[in-house]
Amino acid sequence: MYGAPLSAQAKKILLLGSGELGKEVIIEAQRLGIETIAVDRYEHAPAMHVAHRSYVIPMLDEEKLREVLIKEQPDLIVPEIEAIATNVLVELEQEGFRVIPTANASKLTMDREGIRRMAAETLGLRTAQYAFADSLNELQTAIAQIGTPCVIKPIMSSSGKGQSVCRSMDDAAKCWEIAMEGGRAKKTRVIVEQFVKFESEITLLTVRSISGTTFCAPIGHVQQDGDYITSWQPHAMSEEQIAEAQHIAAQITEALGGYGLYGVELFLAEDGVYFSEVSPRPHDTGMVTMVTQDLSEFALHVRAILGFPIPEIRMIAPGASHTLKATRETSHYTISGVEQALSLPHTQVRIFGKPETKVGRRMAVALATANTVEEALQTAAKAAGYLQVHDEEEGVE
Repeated sequence: MYGAPLSAQAKKILLLGSGELGKEVIIEAQRLGIETIAVDRYEHAPAMHVAHRSYVIPMLDEEKLREVLIKEQPDLIVPEIEAIATNVLVELEQEGFRVIPTANASKLTMDREGIRRMAAETLGLRTAQYAFADSLNELQTAIAQIGTPCVIKPIMSSSGKGQSVCRSMDDAAKCWEIAMEGGRAKKTRVIVEQFVKFESEITLLTVRSISGTTFCAPIGHVQQDGDYITSWQPHAMSEEQIAEAQHIAAQITEALGGYGLYGVELFLAEDGVYFSEVSPRPHDTGMVTMVTQDLSEFALHVRAILGFPIPEIRMIAPGASHTLKATRETSHYTISGVEQALSLPHTQVRIFGKPETKVGRRMAVALATANTVEEALQTAAKAAGYLQVHDEEEGVE
């Protein structure tokens, strides 16, 4: 069912992508005695602070990526971002390297077209109506076909970059421009999606390991401009909704294969559960699990990819996360308000340590637990409200 068993004797992990999520993956791997290497396109990325070694390369440069992987000879290659030269991963997997969860899963989920066609056309899962476009003229045709409002996204981007809502045909040119500016790898193809009238959107963290397929409690989240602002666990769902969500997540992750944690994004609507997207790695909304579960999404991911058993996933308390985002660009900044945030009960703060700020860039997250999700949301929002990014030369942003 899961292919050849992974060896629990892996000694070296190479991480492709070194942001705040990758940092937590490396910490969890080192707790189990694993040597770690972090790779990203910029110096001093968060995971590089804690890795044994690091490399800075253009992640879409096939030659440089192959050079690093051949030099290091890792037991496991662990992609943590979308924008990677996945053709190299496919080639190296054929040569005997182990890619997490699989090279094909990384390639398919790198762009929205591959995974959407698999979900809707191969697996028959419920999704929003969609179309693809390679030019402004084709986009206008697709908008007419799907209807407005509709959502327009680059086929490859992260953290909501390049995403917009088209409310009338007059918005088409602006939406095209936003997609071109926010997309990655110089792709000029976009997906046009029907605007689903959903009640809520969730992330269902799904773990494939030697213990089988297991699920974390559903995580609710709120997005702004396509990027998450706050998340909470558990999200209230009926038994029927949970069963349908788990069925969808099991189908898509089984089709992708391999071991590890997947972040499956779903819409909950009146007529059922819709598949949205899937990431073959820990999910940003899942940072809340650092306080809500005995094993965070990062610990689960590392256990699964190393081939260790996961007999149970246990929630210890309802909780919430709330992000701190920068509002300007600077390479000389500090974050204040940590003392006030930590004065709130059952609250934690993670400062990512990114080398510079950019408009909308996540710089930290406040985490809180409480007796109820509602209380945790209030506390996390209050804690995040205390945190501020300061330009060292000019003062508060």
